[in-house]
Amino acid sequence: MRFGPSIIFLRTAHGDAVKKAIGEMFSVEEMPTDEAIRRSSEFETVLFVTDEWIKKTLPPKTGFLIKRGVSYVISTVINRNLPVERVQVESTLIFLRVPEKVDEALGFIAERYGGKVTSLKDALDEGEAGDTVVGVTRKRLSSLIGPEEIEGAVLVRRGFLQVYRELSIDAPLLLFKLLPEWNELTIKIYDTEKRYEENIERLMMVIEDLDLGFVVGEGWDWDYPRPFMRVPVYKLKLLTWEKPEKVKFLLKGIEYHGYKRLCDIDIFFEGKKIHWTSLGKFSSKFELAKKAREDLEKQLSEDVLKKLREIEEKLVRESKG
Repeated sequence: MRFGPSIIFLRTAHGDAVKKAIGEMFSVEEMPTDEAIRRSSEFETVLFVTDEWIKKTLPPKTGFLIKRGVSYVISTVINRNLPVERVQVESTLIFLRVPEKVDEALGFIAERYGGKVTSLKDALDEGEAGDTVVGVTRKRLSSLIGPEEIEGAVLVRRGFLQVYRELSIDAPLLLFKLLPEWNELTIKIYDTEKRYEENIERLMMVIEDLDLGFVVGEGWDWDYPRPFMRVPVYKLKLLTWEKPEKVKFLLKGIEYHGYKRLCDIDIFFEGKKIHWTSLGKFSSKFELAKKAREDLEKQLSEDVLKKLREIEEKLVRESKG
C-alpha cells in the first residue's frame, strides 16, 4: 500500500499565463493527465490549471507533473503572486496491491469503510477535498502505475489519515481473506567473508521492491554443510503468495556477480531444500544465475537496481578471494 500523487487545481481567468508561469517555475511541461499520473510517485504533485468558474474537481485532459510535495508547490504559487482565484485539492489517492481477486478486495474495502465501488476516473470526478480514493491494482507498487492499471477504486467520504491508518491494520486481514493458503519459506544466507550486513540489505531490497511477501521472523542460526562442520547463517521466514520456485529463481540472481559468488542463499519449503536443478534445464549454476539476474534486472525499479549494483561492486572490490 502506498500513496499516489497529490492532485490540485488552480482556478484562474488567465489560464495561458498561469500555465506558462508553472512551466517556467518548476521546469515542467504540460502532458496528458493519464501520463502525469502514470509517471508520478508517492507525494509528488499533479497540477491542473482550469477556468475560475469551475467548482468541481474534475481532472481535465492535460496537466503538469511536479516532482515536489504539494505544500511546496502551493507555497511557491502563492509567493510568486500568480493570478489565481482559488486553489482546490482533489481527494487523496491511496494505491493498494492485491495479488488476485480484485473484485472481492473492492467489495471488502467498500463494506468496511462505507465506500462506493467505481472506476478510478469516476472516483476522482466525484470525490472532493476531504475524501479518500483507494485504487486497487495487481501491479507492483514500486513500479510506475497508470490509470489503466487500476482495476477498480473505492470512493470513501472520509479523511485519508483515518482511512490509511485503518487500512494499514486491515491489509493483512484482507490478504488472508483473498489468499487463505500462503507459502512459508525459510531463507538462509551464508557468506564466507562475513559480510552479512550488505548481503541482508541486498536480499531485503529485492523482497520489498518485488513485493514478494512478508518477512515475519529473522535472526541468527547454525547450519551444518558437512558432518562436524558448523557455520553461522542468517535466517529469515517469508510468507509469500508466490511459488517457492519463483522466489528461489529470483534470489539466485543476487548470489553471483558474474562468476564471483557473493553469498550462498538456500531456500527451504515445508522443511525441504529447493535445489537449483529443480528450476529448469540449466547446464550449471552460473547459467542459472545469469538468467535469473537478467530477469531480476527487468523487474527491479531503477533506484533499487542502482543501489544494488553499488553494493555489489563494493563487495567485489573488497573481496579477499
